[in-house]
Amino acid sequence: MNGMAEVPELARGAAELATGVRALYAEGQTDYSLEPLILVDGANQPVGRITDGDAVIFCCRRGEREVELTEAFTDPKFPHFERPDLHQLDFIILTLYHEKFVHLPVAFAPRKIQDTLAEIISRAGLRQLHTSESEKYAHVTFFFNGGNSQPFPGEDDIRIPSPQGVPFDQTPELSLPQVSAQVIKGIEQSYDFIVANFANGDVLGHTANTEAKVRCASIVDHWLGQVVSTALDAGYITLITADHGNLEELYTPDGAPHVAHTSNPVKFILADASASEPVSLRDGILADVASTVLAALGLEQPSAMDGVNLAPGYPWGGRRSVLLIILDGWGMGKQDATNPIFLAPTPVWDELCKRYPACRLQASGEAVGLQAGKAGNSEAGHNNLGAGRVILQDDVRLEGALKDGSFFTNEVFLDTIQDVKQRSVSLHLLGLLTEKSSHGSIDYPLALLKIAKAQGLEKVYLHLIFDGRSTEPGSAPALLETLEAQMDEIGAGQVVTGIGRGIALDRDGNYGKIKRAFDALVYGAGRPCVLKERGMIWI
Repeated sequence: MNGMAEVPELARGAAELATGVRALYAEGQTDYSLEPLILVDGANQPVGRITDGDAVIFCCRRGEREVELTEAFTDPKFPHFERPDLHQLDFIILTLYHEKFVHLPVAFAPRKIQDTLAEIISRAGLRQLHTSESEKYAHVTFFFNGGNSQPFPGEDDIRIPSPQGVPFDQTPELSLPQVSAQVIKGIEQSYDFIVANFANGDVLGHTANTEAKVRCASIVDHWLGQVVSTALDAGYITLITADHGNLEELYTPDGAPHVAHTSNPVKFILADASASEPVSLRDGILADVASTVLAALGLEQPSAMDGVNLAPGYPWGGRRSVLLIILDGWGMGKQDATNPIFLAPTPVWDELCKRYPACRLQASGEAVGLQAGKAGNSEAGHNNLGAGRVILQDDVRLEGALKDGSFFTNEVFLDTIQDVKQRSVSLHLLGLLTEKSSHGSIDYPLALLKIAKAQGLEKVYLHLIFDGRSTEPGSAPALLETLEAQMDEIGAGQVVTGIGRGIALDRDGNYGKIKRAFDALVYGAGRPCVLKERGMIWI
């Protein structure tokens, strides 16, 4: 046959994992919490394990959710569970997830954000408190502070653990009572500035449980009342807004449950018990909030901030203490039965909107450094709220790199793939199976597959993290089948692992979850999915 040979066609593995996902669905598991699925060969041996000497590219782009798993692979003093010797493993991260990882190769290096709201308050010698439950703790600290993981002088960061072991739609109150108690304590301790995130709206907005969403809105309203009344009695100027929309929509245009962020604007309320006359606020963007906080605190706005005070001419009356409440995922929706906030009894929210000046803030798309028309997210929202300027987000940088081709010429990627090829080891791509999450996109592993194919690399394995937040419930099998076709078209790669986001991307210090993910990736521990034969091809 003129030197040609008949060889087995490579099975991509995605179809096999799709079958495994459906089996786990039948057992009551969801995409978010799917236990590890492992591709095995005909002898029941796991395929494509991560071994010492291999290279891993972590294809997620965000930060707080990627820290624990990155620690497990890269921290030589990692204390949480036993690991094999991986000192020769090359571990590449897409963006800098935390300052502790500065020694790792970073494909898209961070840009330092200076003169954030927290930094300005610190330099003024004022005391500030940042608090939230763990689901959103990184947002009022790391993201709000411009990517700084350490608090500024005079800043106290207090993390309240989120509930564990129970689905969020069964605990719609989450840890809001404890967060509220901490804010009230901070008011009693006379902090000059307090920022608090109420996580419930976003966390419940990602579920398909209509009743839980309505209940969530009512719970948030109750605790908002407790906190605001305490703050106003103590003389605090109380600012209430959101980072993006989510909770305010129940259904997609085709009638399916809405479980993703929205592009709706958010409300901004200025509550001040000492105000003697009504004042109008101007509409704006999230970046304008920092300017407003500085005006209330009597501090000069730095030149690096280009946000605009939302309350021009407001009689602040000298330096005041300020409470900023961020109602995560609490957007402005239709005032009808499609909006859980409208359906729920929310007397506190209704009274605040009626009594105090308010305006609309754009919290999506270009207004927060995202692509035009793209829904907002918590990372971008808090980034802009704390920076006082529009911050170009990593997904825009990465999408731009894909479009202009610079992603395919990235030196970190090319050097890694060349090294893998020269040493005849395996390349592992760890990424999120989603089309539209703030944490990543399947487009990144696919692009890396194209680079690997062009470089003649054969042993490339995909380790997928199922989303379950930014995708429709039960969508993983369809996404896997689409991925199978895409990989066939590229002619490279094999899907060997699938793990729920709630396990692999834990952010609550639950290293037992991280161990389950690690053991799947390294040892092949999990539910086996048997690799199928795909016939023969001519080469």
